[in-house]
Amino acid sequence: MSTEVHVIMDETAIRRALTRIAHEILERNKGIDNCVLIGIKTRGEFLAERLAAKILEIEGTPVVWGALDVTPYRDDQNETDPKAAMDVNKELKALNIKDKKVILFDDVLYTGRTIRAAMDALMDCGRPQMIQLAVLADRGHRELPIRPDYIGKNVPTSRQEQIEVALIETDGKDEVVIFQNREEK
Repeated sequence: MSTEVHVIMDETAIRRALTRIAHEILERNKGIDNCVLIGIKTRGEFLAERLAAKILEIEGTPVVWGALDVTPYRDDQNETDPKAAMDVNKELKALNIKDKKVILFDDVLYTGRTIRAAMDALMDCGRPQMIQLAVLADRGHRELPIRPDYIGKNVPTSRQEQIEVALIETDGKDEVVIFQNREEK
């Protein structure tokens, strides 16, 4: 079996997707008042930071943003560490999400389990007015009834395929690639 790698978003496509998502967020929320951007660590954090910069560029108004580590809230962990969950809560409580419109950002949406963990963490920190979801790539295969509000790119995939996001901040380049396993003949 061989693996084929295809770039489905390059640096320009990622920049354009973030610009479009920024405009969609501003349009849907009639500006950025009462909004907070939360990026799911690791790459969602950097995408939220870029989105905040893009919104500042467009509107001339800064938007509060932060990062969220959902590890203590994941359902695939054997035991939830209460101290780790409290540390996550401290960071979020400092952002004061109560009664705010939270725009949650992740790099790839797949089964929806990471987003469910993020929503659990958010609810532990106060009741937001609403939670909206932005993703750079939506690959389908949901196991939970979760749907993004803002999508950089829809990428229908099989379960054998993988999507990986590389960002300058963590990987030295900006691109989204799909790995396809092929049977050798």
